[in-house]
Amino acid sequence: MDPALPLSATHEVRDRCLCLHVQRAARALARRFDEALRPFGLTNGQFSLLMSLNRPEPPRIGDLAPFLAMDASTLTAALKPLRRRGLVSVTADAEDARARRLSLTEAGREALKAALPAWRAAHDALDAGLPEEGPGALRGLLRGLG
Repeated sequence: MDPALPLSATHEVRDRCLCLHVQRAARALARRFDEALRPFGLTNGQFSLLMSLNRPEPPRIGDLAPFLAMDASTLTAALKPLRRRGLVSVTADAEDARARRLSLTEAGREALKAALPAWRAAHDALDAGLPEEGPGALRGLLRGLG
């Protein structure tokens, strides 16, 4: 028996692996949106995190992490530079002192307001490059994976 892994296995993974294709697309999209948001001092991940805090009631870290598909420790690490910049505040939950609630500061809201037109323009350009049914169909398929 030949211990070598056949090249056909590599081609199978290259052609079939959804994880590979989604990761490649995610990296390409991340680069595109990082570039668009760079003038505002934000990455696409920071923009998404800040936008997820734009809600009437401050969420708990434990409630927000699944929405962002992160574990709590990764979310906590992602919050550190945003807290240092004064864009996010963290307070104890009134009902459970062990839990922490996250809020946009006024500076965080202003950063989002400033960056939103650039995000929209990048998204409009991306959507325009997809087939007519593409953006909605793609979003639906991706929601089905999450």
